[in-house]
Amino acid sequence: MVSQFVSSHEVRLLGELGFPFPPDTHAIGRLDNHSEGLLLLTTNKKITRLLFQGKIPHTRTYLVQVKNTVNEENLQKLRTGIPIRIKGGEDYITTPCEVNIVTAPENLFSSGYELHENVSSTWLEISLTEGKFHQVRKMVAAIHHRCKRLIRVSIEGIHLDGLLPGEVREMSEQDFFEKLRLENA
Repeated sequence: MVSQFVSSHEVRLLGELGFPFPPDTHAIGRLDNHSEGLLLLTTNKKITRLLFQGKIPHTRTYLVQVKNTVNEENLQKLRTGIPIRIKGGEDYITTPCEVNIVTAPENLFSSGYELHENVSSTWLEISLTEGKFHQVRKMVAAIHHRCKRLIRVSIEGIHLDGLLPGEVREMSEQDFFEKLRLENA
């Protein structure tokens, strides 16, 4: 499913979730077609600007499955900043971020991209405060690992917390702003 309500392509859209979204609902910090996890939706157009272009950096955390074993040297490269190519063909050094090897998450739903049982993989938890186009995928590619699964598990204080694929959880605007550390203006 793509993170939008309208597309000129033959893809699954958010409107197919069967939830009565209010008019002018839009996604904040979209996920690409091969990613999964937490997606924030709102009718407040200021949120995207406040969250991703404001003065205070906001943390996004991902579980990332990469092919093969990641060594400590490569973890350190990811943590301290690594060169990636961004939109427009520019080279960019990522800002320092938190990266840790974690155990495979339990109760994952099939993504259609599972690795063969004989292929080794590493699960990483990556928390960062920036979001260049496909940044996490480009970061792990820069250390010569292929991203096989990318799951956003939180944005600031809003977490998946057992939310199943396709489920929608509503929250009050006050709670939304508090959990995202935004001033409700």
